[in-house]
Amino acid sequence: MSLPTSARVYRRTEDGKDIELSTEDLPKELTPTQVLIRIHAVSLNFRDVAMLNDRYPVPADHRGIPCSDAGATVVAVGSSVKDFVAGDHVSPTFRWTTEDGVMRALGGDFDGVLRDYAVFESDALVKNPEYLTPEEASLIPCAGVTAWTSLAQDDWKKADKVKTALMEGTGGVSLFALLICLAKNITPIITSSSDDKLAGLQKLADADQKVLAINYRKTPDWAEEALKLTNGQGVDALVNSVGASSMDQNFKALKKFGTISLVGFLGGTPEKMPDVTMQILTKSAHVQGIAVGTKEDHQDLCKLLGEKKVKLSPIIDKVFDFEKSSEAFKYLYSGAHVGKVVIKI
Repeated sequence: MSLPTSARVYRRTEDGKDIELSTEDLPKELTPTQVLIRIHAVSLNFRDVAMLNDRYPVPADHRGIPCSDAGATVVAVGSSVKDFVAGDHVSPTFRWTTEDGVMRALGGDFDGVLRDYAVFESDALVKNPEYLTPEEASLIPCAGVTAWTSLAQDDWKKADKVKTALMEGTGGVSLFALLICLAKNITPIITSSSDDKLAGLQKLADADQKVLAINYRKTPDWAEEALKLTNGQGVDALVNSVGASSMDQNFKALKKFGTISLVGFLGGTPEKMPDVTMQILTKSAHVQGIAVGTKEDHQDLCKLLGEKKVKLSPIIDKVFDFEKSSEAFKYLYSGAHVGKVVIKI
């Protein structure tokens, strides 16, 4: 079988404000440890659009290929690769450490996945559950793994004791965390400023499960409402996608010895940062910053999804054609979505 010699690739434009499509050569031969993959679907995360709107706090490759989350199949493998064969359903992991000890992140300081073909080292790939479509599998590497590690705290043995979890907003991480909660019988509470967005969330649950919802625009003191929903106890785990501006509410809603996972920065940086020292002490809280997760976390999440046959398609908001990728970025940045925005290649 003849292998493709080029790939269609999107890169960030010279002014850093948009993306542009071009054709680039692929390697003529694979090294013994490399794998050539055909990318079928890419899902977007807020970090992807934040890089184009001067809102990303971490340095990124100025002209790099964006996006970290893809569903793909293996086309060919190098002579030493034993873990994969042509036809396997795979995704690249979000991050890994190079031989010189530097941690790299897909779509940031390392070329991402918004292209139709790519070559990766075999140890950067994870097999996807076979029942998932490429569009569904593309939700896992960043959003899914971030949700997984947020709820897992630092040990899934602890997470098995989590009974309630609160997710801020209806973005990809929050909705993926909601699905994990439902799969693990954790009672989910989710916030939004839109009743319409909240109204559709119950359909993600089985008939005997309940998704608790809070409109934070109508209920500015949403932490007080979270306390009422948990009989005054507070939540065991809280997934913060807003950032520092909601920390005071986070601690109020949190159960003693609970965990706050910081996963995003949608609220920007407030003029005055909250003093959280005493709140951490009085709640004996565990506050952790989430940098997605490891390859092992990625594999563990895929194992859970495969065992429970969790349906991911309900949290896909909209699918764009590859040629409309720039429109997909703008749609995500508008905030009109509920869940994930996907590009089909």
